[in-house]
Amino acid sequence: MPPTIPPRPHQPRVVCYHQTHFCNNNFVSILPLITEAADSVPLTHLIIAAIHLNDPPGNITLNNDPPHASQNAPLWEEVAIMQDIGVKVLGMLGGAAQGSFQRLDGSDTEFETYYVPLRNMIRFHNLDGMDLDVEEEMSLNGIIRLIDRLKADFGSDFIITLAPVATALQSRPHLSGFDYEALEVMRGSSIAWYNTQFYNNWGRLESFIDYDAILRQGWKPEKIVVGVLTNPGLGHGYIEFEELRRTLAALAQFYPGFGGIMGWEYYNSRPGDESAPWEWATAMMRCVRNC
Repeated sequence: MPPTIPPRPHQPRVVCYHQTHFCNNNFVSILPLITEAADSVPLTHLIIAAIHLNDPPGNITLNNDPPHASQNAPLWEEVAIMQDIGVKVLGMLGGAAQGSFQRLDGSDTEFETYYVPLRNMIRFHNLDGMDLDVEEEMSLNGIIRLIDRLKADFGSDFIITLAPVATALQSRPHLSGFDYEALEVMRGSSIAWYNTQFYNNWGRLESFIDYDAILRQGWKPEKIVVGVLTNPGLGHGYIEFEELRRTLAALAQFYPGFGGIMGWEYYNSRPGDESAPWEWATAMMRCVRNC
């Protein structure tokens, strides 16, 4: 018999959300994430935001325009380059705008009318996965149906993540309607990890109180990617860069299996702001992999 190959040890993830594709009418390139990196690629996953399902069925937008609109062509060209060098690229469905998940939470017939165009869009743009950011009421059966269909249509390697606020993993009030602990019990094997929002008054990382509370609920650290704001202008609860580096290094050192960090969002990440947003990811990767 051939020798058994041990599983690769878990490595913390560095995840960047990319929603602002134009700043001051200039295209925000993601290629500096690889061209400006001093050694290795400074992120593991890139999430393109935000995809919305609108009425009538088939009316899908990436932010304010159809995903295939001409102004998005440079984005998809760069996405393909990122994938070529090993970065997994997901699309984010939902977010603060309401309606996408309500439209997927109806009868089986209603589900099909909205889901099939979404499936076709995912195929057309060759996405590696989907991040389900459910910030509106949705039933447990509804999110399970969506996850099951995505896995059935795209296979076991298709990455499915969710983006709960931190209280959702502490059995406290949150935004999604369904119970995340029940979802993990029923479909945890289909969910790669949770991009957990520790900002906008849903959680804090200045201390480890909220993170510890999540682990005490029974969540495995490798499935919790801690989410932070990359710039104080993006919301409440921004952690200054140097403090974040210290916090992240401590999390990676003291919590075996630490799942990683995600940043909302790329285009004006500090310390580089708009002129060098890739510096955030580079620093975070060094923190989680070298401490």
